[in-house]
Amino acid sequence: MRLHRVMTLGLASLMAATVGATVVRAEPGGCLKYGAAGAVGGHLANHTMLGATAGCVTGMYRRHEYRKEARNKAKLYDQEHPGAKGTYEQKATAYDVEHSTTPGSTMAPSSAQPGSAQPQQPASQQGEERL
Repeated sequence: MRLHRVMTLGLASLMAATVGATVVRAEPGGCLKYGAAGAVGGHLANHTMLGATAGCVTGMYRRHEYRKEARNKAKLYDQEHPGAKGTYEQKATAYDVEHSTTPGSTMAPSSAQPGSAQPQQPASQQGEERL
């Protein structure tokens, strides 16, 4: 009984150390995540394997598109910063930070978003800015 408890505690601490040491990446799910969701959806329609296959393909496509966009952003970053070192993921993140783009989008966010209050300027200053 004592040996079983020691082994369980040892395995639990090893798993905790492994999980804590892994690098967290903000990539789309991929085959397993989308495949599991597709299998659940397919199960409800009595097509579990078809749903899992479609989910897996969708996940692979989404991850491919994400990585392609990251490579494009890294290429743009290299054009602005020749000789920069790092992986394409690091360069894409740096490009996002510099250009304030939203993740998953290559277009800059619009300045007038709904719900954001912009301070009103007096009428005399508004007329001067238009000239």
